[in-house]
Amino acid sequence: MPHRQNLILAALPAGILAALEPHLKIVKLPFAQLVASTGGTVTNIYFPHDSVVSLVVQLDDGQMVEAAMVGRDGVVNATSALDGTLALQRSIVQVAGDSSSISPNDLRAVAREWEGLQSLIIRHEQILLSQAMQSAACNASHTVEARMCRWLLRIRDLTQSDQIMLTQEFLAQLLGVRRTSVSLVAGTLQ
Repeated sequence: MPHRQNLILAALPAGILAALEPHLKIVKLPFAQLVASTGGTVTNIYFPHDSVVSLVVQLDDGQMVEAAMVGRDGVVNATSALDGTLALQRSIVQVAGDSSSISPNDLRAVAREWEGLQSLIIRHEQILLSQAMQSAACNASHTVEARMCRWLLRIRDLTQSDQIMLTQEFLAQLLGVRRTSVSLVAGTLQ
């Protein structure tokens, strides 16, 4: 069953997954696709399989900094299943791949029927908040090298691959640093 490639969906009791399955579809998420824009309307909720989505904060000067990332262990835009369809963050695909997708209305309807699903979504959102707080603390107190190592380890966990297809420019944006800093650290790590 392809939906079980996402660890959240795989962990659901059979009854809840059976209620979700008629509404789930497999979609391809291409690199750099915007899947949510802060303040915009959420049209889809994504349970990544092998794709990874960055939740970023857009700064006034146009720069962005990653607050959290979601891969096969999570869900993007899940808060819209609890109440409303307003996107709370900007979400950009950083690793292309497949994802299970469902509309907010369909997920909300199933979550109202199955209390366990609603609890799981709330716990997931608490974990994302914790991840964002950890990122803020790391950005404030750790070197670029330490932050980049943390990011590389996290992306490795999510993709289960040693090959990461992205540019130093994009990584610099996610870390909130200059590209030259990423180049220097990458050279040192290599």
